[in-house]
Amino acid sequence: MEIFKLILLVFLILCAVSASLIRNPLLSVIVFMSYSLIMSIIWFLLESPDLAITEAAVGAGVSSILFFVTLRKLKALSEGGPYEQDQR
Repeated sequence: MEIFKLILLVFLILCAVSASLIRNPLLSVIVFMSYSLIMSIIWFLLESPDLAITEAAVGAGVSSILFFVTLRKLKALSEGGPYEQDQR
């Protein structure tokens, strides 16, 4: 079991570092989502299931959805969304 915890810790550190270094915003959000999932597993192993469920729901679920929606809106703005096309 200790080896599993060490592997999770290594993956957690890798996700934290790579989420801040990746230049592609979509990949960065996906790595952040995996960071939250790993953190929820660690909370569960630390015998704190309420924090594990909260981390999985808020960290990996709601936050990731909000990031994906924001990225989609930013892409629409940078490509000249429907508002700019109507004015031409």
